[in-house]
Amino acid sequence: MNFLSNIFQAVLSFLDGGLIDLSGWQMLVYTLIVTHITIAGVTIYLHRHQAHRALDLHPIVSHFFRFWLWLTTGQVTKEWAAVHRKHHAKCETPEDPHSPVTRGIKKVLLEGAELYRAETKNLETLEKYGHGCPNDWIENKLYTKYSWLGVSALLPLNVMLFGVAGITIWAVQMLWIPITAAGIINGLGHWTGYRNYDCSDAACNLIPWGILIGGEELHNNHHTFATSAKLSSKWYEFDIGYAYIRMMELVGLAKVKKTIPKPKLAKNKLEADLDTLQSVITNRYDVMAKYAKSVKAAFREEVMHLQHKAELEKRFLKTSRKLMQGEPAKLQAPQQAQLSELFEHSKVLETMHNMRVELGAIWERSHSTRDQLLQQLQDWCTRAEASGIKALQEFSLRLRSYA
Repeated sequence: MNFLSNIFQAVLSFLDGGLIDLSGWQMLVYTLIVTHITIAGVTIYLHRHQAHRALDLHPIVSHFFRFWLWLTTGQVTKEWAAVHRKHHAKCETPEDPHSPVTRGIKKVLLEGAELYRAETKNLETLEKYGHGCPNDWIENKLYTKYSWLGVSALLPLNVMLFGVAGITIWAVQMLWIPITAAGIINGLGHWTGYRNYDCSDAACNLIPWGILIGGEELHNNHHTFATSAKLSSKWYEFDIGYAYIRMMELVGLAKVKKTIPKPKLAKNKLEADLDTLQSVITNRYDVMAKYAKSVKAAFREEVMHLQHKAELEKRFLKTSRKLMQGEPAKLQAPQQAQLSELFEHSKVLETMHNMRVELGAIWERSHSTRDQLLQQLQDWCTRAEASGIKALQEFSLRLRSYA
């Protein structure tokens, strides 16, 4: 009887502490480390390497991430890449697998993982968007065929190492990607935040420091420059995923193929030439971001005059300023009507708005020759500098210096 009692006590002691006897704080640190490795695997391997080909990875690193993601998430590389590529191709349309614009923020935020799994069963999506993903023996015979096996094996492994607390650690590991990636990034990343660039969809940067979710927090930057290995673009932004990539690149384990283009400005350049045209087109998102700042400056000066007009309320001016800084093509009929009312009181703001539309049309005219586009750009600069609007004049001088 004492023998059985001793065995029972030993089993209880084992389940309580496992092979590794860690304190609560130590288990918390361990959980944060392993979930962070998982996040790194998703953003570096699945997202930047596989889905967008923004970098090359050494086979050892690539296979480590494949194994780790199989063990901790059950993700199949081809499925993940295909669903994500379709998201970019059909963004904010009914065909987008997980757009909060078309499906509602509550649906994507709370059921993002379910939306992802439903799309992985769409064979047309896998066939059309899943090209170029691993197709070797271990992928077909283990990682894809038995995608459930890794996470199933992780549970008893966690219990063996940490006892009963291992179940909690396993649960956190299972929920980490569905909550952070499928919910927060796919949901809030297309719903709220700040925008450096007025890209064609609703993607926003959640915060300027991409640490907790590996840099994916900088979602507006990513959707604007999808093939960039680096997701940060402003001096105050930080992308920890890219920091890891650069560390691997220094020791020959990775090679960056593309990053966000940085415009080069030639001082004292007075005439827009073909190099200027090419640079303006290449850096068009930067150009329009700078123009939005010029609009803001012009509006600030004009509002001093406009707020003295009794018929214009402060709320009207505040909302009009946001509309002026937005993409003209995205304005709905009521918003266009509001700007028309504003322009009745300010020809300066009307000019700023119309000149923005004209500038954006330059890189949309695919039927025009380079010489024709250059002539249009030079004409735009001439009219901008003759407008008498300080913000527009200063912007035009900067535009000429793109090289």
